[in-house]
Amino acid sequence: MTEDADAERHAMKMAKKKAARDKIMATKTDKKGLIIVHTGKGKGKSSAAFGMIFRCIAHDMQCAVVQFIKGGMSTGERDMILSKFPDICAFHTMGEGFTWETQDKTRDTEMAQAAWGKAKELIRDPSNTMVLLDEINIALRYDYIDINDVVTFLVEEKPEMTHVVLTGRNAKDELIEIADLVTEMELIKHPFRSGIKAQIGVEF
Repeated sequence: MTEDADAERHAMKMAKKKAARDKIMATKTDKKGLIIVHTGKGKGKSSAAFGMIFRCIAHDMQCAVVQFIKGGMSTGERDMILSKFPDICAFHTMGEGFTWETQDKTRDTEMAQAAWGKAKELIRDPSNTMVLLDEINIALRYDYIDINDVVTFLVEEKPEMTHVVLTGRNAKDELIEIADLVTEMELIKHPFRSGIKAQIGVEF
């Protein structure tokens, strides 16, 4: 096959694909606030969620973040939002660290309940286009928050056009069931297993 013939064949193939894609896209006319879950053992759950938060910021869309587990450690995302975009993105770090660090279930439960209360307040506010509930799945896994309360609230009280993103390993089946978009990050390799610690600009 000559180079010209190959190029023509490729162009025809892509034209058919575009026509098929355009036909599919023409049927997608609805808009709604999504329930989005990032879970799995792989890295990138919070990073992907913050990518969406920064998209909202770039489009001048009001948004908010509630961190359920991560404590006072400085992170690039939080530092940038607090210093550059506090008027458009409310940021609440409500946890005191991972559960194995605090070793205090009563205190962890109190903090998670307070974080969930703040989350409901922010989600109810129709001015927020997106609310990120970072690491809420960990709080749910340890039963610091009632999964039935979370599911009922998201189904019955979340404003129609508000997006809610929930991150963390071991997402509950009940949450996955009501979600519109679920992504499971798969772990294939991780530098921590080779003795490399978390690094600035990669993990935080």
